[in-house]
Amino acid sequence: MKPTRCAAVVAAALAVLALVPASASASPAPTGFAPSSTSWTGPERGFVLGYTDCGAPGWCPVLLATTDGGAHWRRLGAPPMPLPDNHNHVRLVAASAEHLYVTDGTRILATRDAGRHWFTVLVAGGGQRYVSKLAETGGRIFAVVTSNGYGNTTAVYSGLAGAPVLTPLPGFEGTGGITYGDLATSGGLQIALSADYRTEEYWTSRDGVVFTPASPPCPDGTTASLGGVRAGQVIALCSSSPGSPQPGSSARRLWRAPKLGGAFSGTADAPALGITQDFSAETADSATVAAEGGGDGFLHRTTDGGRTWTTTVLSERGLALSDLAFVGDGVGVVVDGLPDADSGSAVYRTTDGGGTWEELSFS
Repeated sequence: MKPTRCAAVVAAALAVLALVPASASASPAPTGFAPSSTSWTGPERGFVLGYTDCGAPGWCPVLLATTDGGAHWRRLGAPPMPLPDNHNHVRLVAASAEHLYVTDGTRILATRDAGRHWFTVLVAGGGQRYVSKLAETGGRIFAVVTSNGYGNTTAVYSGLAGAPVLTPLPGFEGTGGITYGDLATSGGLQIALSADYRTEEYWTSRDGVVFTPASPPCPDGTTASLGGVRAGQVIALCSSSPGSPQPGSSARRLWRAPKLGGAFSGTADAPALGITQDFSAETADSATVAAEGGGDGFLHRTTDGGRTWTTTVLSERGLALSDLAFVGDGVGVVVDGLPDADSGSAVYRTTDGGGTWEELSFS
């Protein structure tokens, strides 16, 4: 990119940099509150972004925070992010108690003061693009961005935390008919980019600045969902394309490496029921897969490193499972459904590593 173009992008970013003042209050969630996304910085401290039908202009955003595992909630200043008409997932990412991000796939908003002010973070360049992953680590932001058009491209963009513009990370790009990517930050930064369920590239980094290419976690025909590093073990889920081996299913298997950059080895097949939606590892041996199929939401769980699995039918909403994450001490969360769906949405929480799940109350 030419210097003049960079200057133009930064100037545009500063022009749209809109500080939106908002104050926290002690009032509970409004009537009809429906969660869209949740993100936690520990077992007790978490955030939930949701929406309530407020008439014209439609669905209004609401941001809630808890410091006691969801027993009590308080309202924070919500980001000015409307609920998309196309049912894109509006995702919340909490890097800390103060540093939060929200994206609907096309826009990114950020706050550095727990919702009192929000500003826009631009992705350099143009065209139709979708932000599928977003994370902050080591004082930097990383985003996985897919461009639509002739020959889809998935690339990684980065910038300093608090910067108004993210720029391409040189060399981190995958091109094909269908492209996708994932990143994980626990225990070191990992990035995986794949195309057409045939090719995959994979990098690791200790500091988010120097990257080392390594052999990818997954064999040909599958793509990686990265579970981070647990007790020195690098965890990944390798899933087939949706609808394989049969409609409403995904072949999947847990793969592990003994260290960052180490060789991955697979375990026994996980249940194929449902299309893979999300994945999270609690420990080196315990992990959970969120899947949807046939109008049901499933949580497939292993406690022995992938050798055996059990399945919990979470609900019959059957629309989407998202934000599955284990955040310490056996505590995990997942969002079920969509705010504007007829069946609504809910946040479920587990305190026993995924053995049982209970719906959180926001009243």
